[in-house]
Amino acid sequence: MAKSDRKTIEKVFILLGSAVTVVLIGAGGLAWYGYHFATTNVRNELSAQKIYFPAKGDPALDPIKFPDLQQYAGQQVNDGPKAKAYANGFIGRHLAVIADGKTYAEISAEAMKNPTNQKLQAQKQALFQGETLRGILLGDGYAYWTFGMIAKYAAFASFAGAVIMGSLVLLGVRHLTSLK
Repeated sequence: MAKSDRKTIEKVFILLGSAVTVVLIGAGGLAWYGYHFATTNVRNELSAQKIYFPAKGDPALDPIKFPDLQQYAGQQVNDGPKAKAYANGFIGRHLAVIADGKTYAEISAEAMKNPTNQKLQAQKQALFQGETLRGILLGDGYAYWTFGMIAKYAAFASFAGAVIMGSLVLLGVRHLTSLK
């Protein structure tokens, strides 16, 4: 292959590598923005709700019933993992005993058949409120936080790719200038 052909090919690869580097930096920046946006909004919204795990020693957080939640005792629910733990570990367990494990949909159907049954009406209301809060914590708290964390790792991967590609471009430029 002629030296001029090789130089032309190397110039093309340097231009393509430079373009890929710029795209990776841009993608990393957007992903980092997504991470920051998601986690900041989740933290702000959850913090505004002022939801706290019961304090250590509080009977509502019995270590026998809630061994996995002891690490959160007294803490505010202000991030995705805490939202998931509170939703599933705390609310979920409380909901399971309201109507012997029946869901809101099941109790609601029974309550519609028997509208004068006060126990069913109370269970229906408690399950509705609990399942609604649980769903909000899991969807708007944990899921959105998880998307933010995925964006964070995507940003790291994009920036690492940009560093690698940028290094290869610099090596290519160095090699190109060494050709005479």
